[in-house]
Amino acid sequence: MSTQAERYLNPFDDERHSFSVLVNSRHEYSLWPEFADLPPGWERCFGPAAREACLDYVECHWPAINPFAPTQPAAAAA
Repeated sequence: MSTQAERYLNPFDDERHSFSVLVNSRHEYSLWPEFADLPPGWERCFGPAAREACLDYVECHWPAINPFAPTQPAAAAA
């Protein structure tokens, strides 16, 4: 018999929902279920689409997930 924790699926991980990809001013990305209101400071840049398509979009458009990585390439030394 399964426990309640085993039956619970976080709606942000539930592939039965449609998702959007959100981006903030720091160029960070987030998958967001379509049924949820957009959080302040974020805007939709892709979707709604299947969760897997949104993950593919993030992988193509967010090469440096490290939060300390510069958002712009460093200028070349003169």
